[in-house]
Amino acid sequence: MRLLSARLIVSLIVGVTLVSLCTSYYQVLVLKQGLRKDLQHRAEVLGESLGRNVERDLERDAHQTLDRTVQRFANREHLTGLAVYDPQGTSLAVTAGLAPVMTSAPPIVLQALKQNQGADAFLKMGGASLHIYALPLHRGDEVIGCLAIVHDTEYIHAESLRIWRETFLSALAHVFLIVLITLLIVRWSITGPIARTANWMKALRTGRLATSSGRMKPPDLELFRPLAREVATLAESLNTARTAAETEARLRETAESVWTADRLAVHVRDRLEEGSRLFVVSNREPYVHTRRGKSIEVNVPPSGLVTALEPVLHACDGTWVAHGAGDADMEMVDGHDRLQVPPDDPRYTLRRVWLTKEEEEGYYYGFANEGLWPLCHIAHTRPIFRDSDWKYYEEVNRKFADALLEEMEHVSRPVVLVQDYHFALLPRMIKQRRPDARVAIFWHIPWPNPEAFRICPWQRDLVDGLLGSDLIGFHIRAHCTNFLQTVDRTVESRIDWEHSSVQRVDHRTTVRPFPISVDFADAPAEPAGESAYEERAALLKGLGVEAGCMGVGVDRLDYTKGILERFLAIERFLEKYPNYQKLFTFVQIGAPSRTHIKRYHDLQAEIESEADRINWRFQSGQWKPIVLLNRQHSHKEITPYYRAADLCLVTSLHDGMNLVAKEFIASRHDERGVLILSCFTGAARELQDALQVNPYDIDQTAEAIRAAIEMPPDEKQIRMQRMRKLVRERNVYRWAASLIGELCDVRLETAETATERFRAGASVA
Repeated sequence: MRLLSARLIVSLIVGVTLVSLCTSYYQVLVLKQGLRKDLQHRAEVLGESLGRNVERDLERDAHQTLDRTVQRFANREHLTGLAVYDPQGTSLAVTAGLAPVMTSAPPIVLQALKQNQGADAFLKMGGASLHIYALPLHRGDEVIGCLAIVHDTEYIHAESLRIWRETFLSALAHVFLIVLITLLIVRWSITGPIARTANWMKALRTGRLATSSGRMKPPDLELFRPLAREVATLAESLNTARTAAETEARLRETAESVWTADRLAVHVRDRLEEGSRLFVVSNREPYVHTRRGKSIEVNVPPSGLVTALEPVLHACDGTWVAHGAGDADMEMVDGHDRLQVPPDDPRYTLRRVWLTKEEEEGYYYGFANEGLWPLCHIAHTRPIFRDSDWKYYEEVNRKFADALLEEMEHVSRPVVLVQDYHFALLPRMIKQRRPDARVAIFWHIPWPNPEAFRICPWQRDLVDGLLGSDLIGFHIRAHCTNFLQTVDRTVESRIDWEHSSVQRVDHRTTVRPFPISVDFADAPAEPAGESAYEERAALLKGLGVEAGCMGVGVDRLDYTKGILERFLAIERFLEKYPNYQKLFTFVQIGAPSRTHIKRYHDLQAEIESEADRINWRFQSGQWKPIVLLNRQHSHKEITPYYRAADLCLVTSLHDGMNLVAKEFIASRHDERGVLILSCFTGAARELQDALQVNPYDIDQTAEAIRAAIEMPPDEKQIRMQRMRKLVRERNVYRWAASLIGELCDVRLETAETATERFRAGASVA
């Protein structure tokens, strides 16, 4: 550090000195030019005033008068003297002081006589620095002589030296002050933070550093932002590794078997064959680049899928193929539409697929969300099927298949995991061209009964596309059964009900339930700084509401989530139990979704209107029964509401799983709070200790709200402990491990036979 300071100080001294010298040189140059121009101007003015008098004296041949005139002006400021010459350059009159050096006419005088116009020059004569201005004298048009005005220019040189001297002294003072300030800056802004960082990293390395949030916040390194980011990344990596090691050690000690990100990564790496890689296909991408003014920001959409699959992709250098929807996404990819992610620690490839506005409108908003979504959710909204939407759905599935096949081109035995109802045709497209690939699709939404699915005009195409998979995953067994029954009534196949599989032509597809979950973080090492009661009071104060009890709901504004039914149950609860008026407030966090689809746009207006109606009916002073937060919220913003709520309402009319219920449970480290859960969610099969309700039964839900508020603390704790144990053991990493592990277990002889058949067909062709 001393060597660095010395180098910095020497560099500053040299730099400041050079800058001062250059500045001084420029100032002296400007000063010289200014003084010279001023001198030239004064000489011209004096010449004009004297010229007429000297011309009269020459006309009268009055030499004595001419001598007096010359001598009279000899003692003006900086004026050395005057001289008068005839047209041949012979001296007629000269100031006494000039006589020794002006014995003959200077060249500038001869030049002025020859050109018949005034001329001037700076020159050295007799060791003196002079300025001579020569002005021709006339009688009519005839040149009768020349007047020479001579000034001493030594004062200009003296002024230049003064500037150099003052500049040197100023530079010396500046160097001293800059060095002093630099030493202070180095000490306060560089040496200090680096020393604190070194101590922080030492504490991190030795394991003495821990925070209540579980995150390692580095010291302030404002001047070194890139270094700060790298240090923070290093800290997170070390902290993650240490936490994983401690978790594994604790699990071994207690003979528990909980899945972690590291365990999942090792598990999948061991199951993949040599040379194989994992490919994930989804509509939503794990990283989105958006433009904010002149800068580009990278955002991670809140998704359990990203949480679950990133460790696997890290472990096997995988590839994620997704729709590039960010307005700056195209600027961040290379010539093959790829980029390495995560941005701070690139470990796998993100391949972006571009869709036109018409393709997105028809494939995503049209067929997927106005057709398949209401078809699969029994929420009494009529599905809309258009032939144009179906064509776009086929086209986009083919576009994703082409991109995926391009990524898999040089990979032997690739493993492909397709996500959700956006890509029902993709498995068959992949298998037709790469029969050696292991392909699975996970269907995140419910699968309806065969009678309901028959509504879809393209049911055979969808079922046949899905049966291109080696493995199809649903959340619960009931959805698997519905799918198998649909297959039985839709296409020719042989169904093995005992082993839950379908044999179609020469391909076997296994159908299994894989209930998805959330990441479960253990309680922080240090207790939270404030209780749920204090946090609840702070949150409600921030919303401008006074209440003693709080419920929370977190949903997209979707007609399947039962938000209107939820509001009616709250209204009925306040009607039946008026003592909870001015005491209970429900906070509904609702993210707008697909708002340019008419059904969603109308729903948003209905929800806002219903909340306003109920509030108008019951509101009093600073209290109101419903607070609707109608905007996107990050997981970080939502978690405090989970922790502070007395109860969480999940009243979906139909849901594949519903992860809000599990997120609420995972966030309750205090083992308090009550979950009220719709019996029509996939989560209801696992979370038996929730208060389960029929969301269409308004009175039953109202009674559940009362029971949750009045439930004894011991019972709340017992219920929450059991649910937390289940969510912890069946977390999102276990889901990914089960799904990918079973896919990797697809019988090798099946894949080999398919490969041989594929090669044989190619040879014949």
